[in-house]
Amino acid sequence: MGNWFQQSIIATGRLPLFCFFVALIVAFIATRIHVRLIRAKVGWFRNLNVGEMHIHHVVFGVVLMLVGGVAGLVVSGASQEGYAVAASIFGVGSALVLDEFALILHLHDVYWEEEGRTSVDAVFIAVAVTGLLLIGLRPLTEDYGILVSPAVLIVANLVLAVVTLLKGKIWTGMAGLFLPVLLVVGAVRLARPGSPWAHWFFAGRSRRRMARAIHREERWRRPVIRAKIAFQEFLSGRHDLPSSRRARRHI
Repeated sequence: MGNWFQQSIIATGRLPLFCFFVALIVAFIATRIHVRLIRAKVGWFRNLNVGEMHIHHVVFGVVLMLVGGVAGLVVSGASQEGYAVAASIFGVGSALVLDEFALILHLHDVYWEEEGRTSVDAVFIAVAVTGLLLIGLRPLTEDYGILVSPAVLIVANLVLAVVTLLKGKIWTGMAGLFLPVLLVVGAVRLARPGSPWAHWFFAGRSRRRMARAIHREERWRRPVIRAKIAFQEFLSGRHDLPSSRRARRHI
């Protein structure tokens, strides 16, 4: 194990990325344990309030990301160990910010509502992308050969990635940046019914395609989503509060 760490992490200059990766995961798990204890009103675990104002942990995350980012700039030419410390601080801050990503996205406290699952998705994506970088994969750096200009193929892959994401296939689009063949599959296949692509090209124009998209979503996608939600709730708690955003829209 020691030889693997020395050869694969330290010798390759990936110690800062490894420290960021570990700090991100540990800080996210610790944060979720903490907020679940607060929600269950266990012991002294309570929200941090100043008067009537609740201080969200995204505030501390922004501060830590700023500290870690500036520290990384200061020690960038110094030892790898110093850079790793800065990366760890940045990782903790990133976990705190991404854990409340839904709050930033909706500009409303939806932490335990259905929309709050977006925060967990954001953390999962960050962990997955960092993990791929850690094992040595790099986005859009495939050896494309000599028949076509690498710049042209990189632009083509970016276009395919945008199409894939617009079709609602977030995981395929992110993974496709590292494995371009996935982008071809994601861009060619039918869009998800709730995606921007389906809204632009299916709704009111192609009822047949929309019906196929809905059928495919219910038959294949929904079971996978239910399994993902079950795992998320096991790890992060249940997002079971009624949507306050929907309630406000009906007022």
